[in-house]
Amino acid sequence: MTLSTALNTAQAIFNNTSKQTQVVSSNIANGQNANYVRRSASLTTAGNGALVASVDRAQNNSLLRQTITATSVSTGQSTLLTGLQEMRDLMGNNEYDNSPSRRLQNLFDQLGSYAASPTSTTLGSTVVSNAQDLVDTLNNISAGVQGIRTRADAEIQSQVDKLNGLLSQFEAANNQVVGAKITGSDANNALDSRETILKQISSIVGVSTVVRDNGDMAIYTSEGTTLFETIPRTVSFNSTNAYAANVTGNPIYIDGVAITAGEGGDTSASGSLQALLQIRDEIAPKFQSQLDEVARTLIVSFAETGPSGALPPLAGLFTNGVDDAVDATGTVIPGLAASIKVNPLAKGNPTMIRDGGFNGAAYVVNTGGSGYSKLLDSYTQAMKTTRSFDQATEVKGTLSLMTYSSASTSWLEAIRSTATAANETKTAMEARASEAYTSETGVSLDEELSLLLDIEQSYKAATKLVSTIDEMMAALLQAAG
Repeated sequence: MTLSTALNTAQAIFNNTSKQTQVVSSNIANGQNANYVRRSASLTTAGNGALVASVDRAQNNSLLRQTITATSVSTGQSTLLTGLQEMRDLMGNNEYDNSPSRRLQNLFDQLGSYAASPTSTTLGSTVVSNAQDLVDTLNNISAGVQGIRTRADAEIQSQVDKLNGLLSQFEAANNQVVGAKITGSDANNALDSRETILKQISSIVGVSTVVRDNGDMAIYTSEGTTLFETIPRTVSFNSTNAYAANVTGNPIYIDGVAITAGEGGDTSASGSLQALLQIRDEIAPKFQSQLDEVARTLIVSFAETGPSGALPPLAGLFTNGVDDAVDATGTVIPGLAASIKVNPLAKGNPTMIRDGGFNGAAYVVNTGGSGYSKLLDSYTQAMKTTRSFDQATEVKGTLSLMTYSSASTSWLEAIRSTATAANETKTAMEARASEAYTSETGVSLDEELSLLLDIEQSYKAATKLVSTIDEMMAALLQAAG
C-alpha cells in the first residue's frame, strides 16, 4: 500500500465515521419520538475501502398497514363506546335508578297501594308525584339523547375540518418526498412527516394506500373512495345546530361519495367518522323511538273511555302536551317522549285518577264514593296487558308496557356490553400492532450506543493509521536529509 493510498483510506474512514455518527446521533435524539423511523448508514465497497452509500429508513410497509388498520378500527370502536356510555349515563348508575322502567315500576306499585286504600288522598298525591317523575324521566332522557346527537354532529364537523387540514399537510409532505426522490436528496424526514399525518388520518377514516413512482402515495378510504391522489379530495359536511326526534342529520361526502355509518355493537366503523354517524343516525334515534313508544303506550294505558268504555278514548292522566288525542295504532310518534305531560287537572285534584273525569262529566266512572278502586285496578292491568309495538324500534314481540320498557333498557345495555368487549379486543390489537411496528422501526438506545462504540473503534483505527503514516513520512524525510 502506498502512502497516498493509506491517506485516502484514512480519509474515507473519517468521512464514514462522521456520517455514521450523525445518523446514530439523530437516532438517539429521537429515541422517544414515536413518529421517527430509525435510520442506518449503508456502506458499499469502493477503491479506497468502504463508503457510506445511503442513509436508509428501517421501514416495514406490512406492519405499517397493520398499524394503520388497527388504529382505524380501534378509534371507531372507542368512539362508539363513548357515545353508548353517554346514553347509558342518562339512566343513572349501575342500577338504572333513573330509567323509564324503574319509574314505571314505582308508578305501578303506588297505583296498587292507592287501589288498596282508595280513600287516602296522600296516596293519590303520591301517584301523581310518581307520574310526574316518570314524565320528567322521559322528557330528560329524550332531551339527553338529542343532545348526544347534537354533540356527535358537532364532532363530525370538527373531524371533517381536521381531516381536510391533514390532507393539505399530507399533500405538502408527499410533494417533498417526490421532489427528494427525483433529485436524489434525503427524503427520510419527509417520509416521517407523511407517515405521521397518515396515522392521524387513519384515526378519522379507514384508509388504504398505494405507493407509485418516485414514492408518490395515493390514499383510498376503506370503502374504496379516493381520498388523496396527487391532490386532496374534498371532504364536505353541513352541520345541524340542534336535533329533535324528527330531524335527520346530513351525510358526510368524500369526493362526492357519502360515508356509510358503522353497524353493530362490535362496530364495522373504521375511524371516528363512521362511528359518529352510527351514534347520530342509528343508535340514538332507535333508542329515542323506544322512548316514544313508551310514552305513546302510557297515554293509551291511562286513556279515558267513560263508564261503559264506549266513549271515544281521550287522554287521561298522561297527555301528549298538545291535545287529548290517543294513538293506539302501534306506530311510533316521533318526539312524543319529549312532549308527554301529566294532566294538570291531576295535580289539582288527584282523586280524578281514581274517579275519572279528566275530559268532563261524561267520562266520570266512579259515582259510588271514595272507596272505589275499579278504575285504579284497570290502570295497573293496562300496564301489564300485552300489545303491539312498532317493530322498527328493534324491541320485537307482543309485550306489556312494563316488559317493553325493561327490554328497551336491555337492548341498549346489550349493545354497550358488546361494544365494551370489542373495544378491549381492538385496543389490544392496536397496542400489539403498534408494538410490533415500533420494534421493527423504532430506536433502541442500547443498540445505538453499541453501534456508537463500534464507530469509535473505527475512528481510533483511522487515527492510528494517520499517526503511522506521519511517522513513516518523518522517517522518509530524515533519511532523505
